[in-house]
Order: sequence, then C-alpha cells, then structure tokens
Amino acid sequence: MITSRSMDDARYVSRLTRDTLALILAGGQGSRLRELTDWRAKPALYFGGKFRIIDFPLSNCINSGIRRIGVLTQYKAHSLIRHLVQGWSMFQSSQREFVEILPASQRVGGEWYRGTADAVYQNLDIIRTHGPRYVLILAGDHVYKMDYGHLLAAHDDTEADMTVSCIEVPLEEAAGQLGVMTVDDTGRVIAFTEKPERPDPIPGKPGVCLASMGNYAFNTEFLYEQCIKDADTPDTQHDFGKNVIPSIIKDYRVYAHPFRDPDTGEQAYWRDVGTLDAFWEANMELVSVTPQLNMYDQDWPIFTHQVQSPPAKFVFDEHDRRGEAIQSMVSGGCVVSGARIHNSLLFSRCKVHSYSTVSDSVILPDVDIGEHCHIRRAIVDRGTRIESGVEIGVDHDADRARGFRVTEKGITLVTPDMLGQHLHFTR
Repeated sequence: MITSRSMDDARYVSRLTRDTLALILAGGQGSRLRELTDWRAKPALYFGGKFRIIDFPLSNCINSGIRRIGVLTQYKAHSLIRHLVQGWSMFQSSQREFVEILPASQRVGGEWYRGTADAVYQNLDIIRTHGPRYVLILAGDHVYKMDYGHLLAAHDDTEADMTVSCIEVPLEEAAGQLGVMTVDDTGRVIAFTEKPERPDPIPGKPGVCLASMGNYAFNTEFLYEQCIKDADTPDTQHDFGKNVIPSIIKDYRVYAHPFRDPDTGEQAYWRDVGTLDAFWEANMELVSVTPQLNMYDQDWPIFTHQVQSPPAKFVFDEHDRRGEAIQSMVSGGCVVSGARIHNSLLFSRCKVHSYSTVSDSVILPDVDIGEHCHIRRAIVDRGTRIESGVEIGVDHDADRARGFRVTEKGITLVTPDMLGQHLHFTR
C-alpha cells in the first residue's frame, strides 16, 4: 500500500531527478587491466555475459528517473561511442531526454581533458544550456546498482554544496586506489585524501576506511565556481579527489552519503573491477546460486545494446562428447558443440568445439575454442581464436612462455594480439 507520505516522498525525489543533469566520466584508460584495455576504454569493457561496464551507471540514471545524461569520453573511445550510439539513442530530445556524447575536443584552450574537474570545466557551456539545478558526476567504470534519487534527496536535505557517495572498504583494497575521507557525527566531511598509500581507518572500525565511490552531487552554481577556480589555480592536477574536494571541505558544506541497500540497511554491492583479478572475481561471482548482484531483477533492469543472435545451442550427447554447461552463464549465439563448460561465463557468439573443457573462466564475445582444448581460470578477450589442443591456465610457466599474462592470483589473460591475431580494426 502506498501511503500519502510515500507518495509525497516519491514526488519530492522525482522533482529532484528532473532538475538533475548527470555527467558520466568515461574517459579512463584502466591501465591496471593491462592488455584488456589496450584498444578500448575501461567503461567499454564487457561484463556479466552481455553487458558493458558503462551500462551500469547509465541504467542507474534511467531507473532513478534521470533522463538528461552526458558521457565524457577520451581514451580510445571508438567502441564505447559505437556502443552508446547503438544502444543508448532511444530518447526523445523534444522531451528534454538525452544521452549526449561529450568527447575531449579541446573546447577550452588546446588541451585534452587533464583531469576529472577539467573534463567538467571544458563542458561548462554545455551544462549551462541545459540549466540544471543539480549536477550528478558519476564514475563510468564501476559495477553496481544505485538509486541516485536517495543521493539527491540527502544532498537537498542537508543543504549541502557537494555530497560524496561513500562505502566502507578494507584498508588494503583502498590503499593507493580510492579516495578516503573522515566525517563528523553529522556526516559532514572533515578530511579527504585521494588514494593514500596508508588510509586512516574509521574510528572504532580497525581495518576499514570510508572510501569515495567517485559519485558526486553538486549544486550547479557551486560546481561552476569550483571548476573555474580550479582551472585558474596553478600547479593543480585538475582532479576532484586530489584538488577540488580537499580545497573546499573547510569552508563549504560537503557531506558523505553512505551507499546502503534500501531493504536491509547493509552496505550495497559495489565493485571496482580495475584489475584483472578483480574483473575475473566480479564476473565469477555471478555464476553462484544467489549472487549479491542480481542480474535478473525486473525492478531495476540493466539495459544494453545487444546484437540479434539466436539462442545458445548445446549439441551432441555421447559419452565422451556431450555439449553441456554447469553452473555457468551462456549468452545468445553461443554454440557448445560436444564440449563441457563449468563455472564459467560465455559472452555472445562464442563457439566451443568437441572434447574441450572450459572451467572457472571468463570468455568474452566472438571467441572460438578449437577441439581438445583445456582452459581453466582464464580471461579470453574478444575475437580470440584458440587452436585445437591448446591448454591455458594449466601450466603457468607454459602460459608465460607463450606470451600470455598470468596475474598474482593465477588468472591467465589471453588476447588476440598475444596469438598474433590482429583484430584492432574490429574492436
């Protein structure tokens, strides 16, 4: 039953989201993903069987009621832009709904985007044309489901100038990777350090720190002021975490907003898939019986562009030649021909031929695996063709000798380039 109070709350949040412009920062290289991002930006990387990472913040915007979205691109953005054009061009501009692509184009001076704050600064004229009351700045390279309406409501309720989404993270995970903050009893940010090597723990919670998700809510006029101020400041890296936030917490109202599950009150699912091991682990979590990230949630769907493919097909039913997949996710267009898939993800249009086994692996789209192959604990990049009889992830010394990359946790990465298959023009 919907009470009058909940209806009022819904109208209140709806008003906030209608007055908001979202900017998704999607220009990052993601260098810690090594060869996976040699030819694509990190937000364009595939995830979860059929999606790309950029689909998560975009879907969060749509599900939150935010329909004015700009995506700021820079590093090797062709596949990202193609995905946005093919999958996210369904809005009616006459209804003030859009997903605009804002590439680095030297709009101000002769520089490309020099940092997150500079990326916004170079698009201030575009932001002004839309006239939002609030600007939501979002990282484009994390996997999570979040109702941004709650963030905006908290921002409005506290009369903040800026609000930072945050989560509790183990110290070792945040060290050198995430911005870390300290808050007072009211949630006001009193200290902020970008990617410290030795993060300060939360008082009373040893081993855990309060980390920024890279998602910020700004009052628009305040954002204008701070971006212009940063642009005029010498010796700055033009970054929100490194420069802007530390410079404003003393004199302005900057609040932290904890990201929690609205049903349980516990910390919600959020993954920074910024390393090969983290990327593999986050994908592998999805094949468990009840993963924390529910990809089958009809109330909060993740949208994407997907090619028109036939259903997945499993053929042959002989004693030693049976097409089967156990505890796995297999996307459309895949053909498992007399092979065994176990605890793995097959993205769209993969083919696995007879007598082969794939276990504990993430196989990106359009991969062709020949007969009698054995692949375990691996990531195989899009378009790779594995010849018959090849073993991957079985002997790490042999993997390295073939030019494959083996991570600290024993995950083997294979790309077309490593096998002399040059597919850059189709990436």
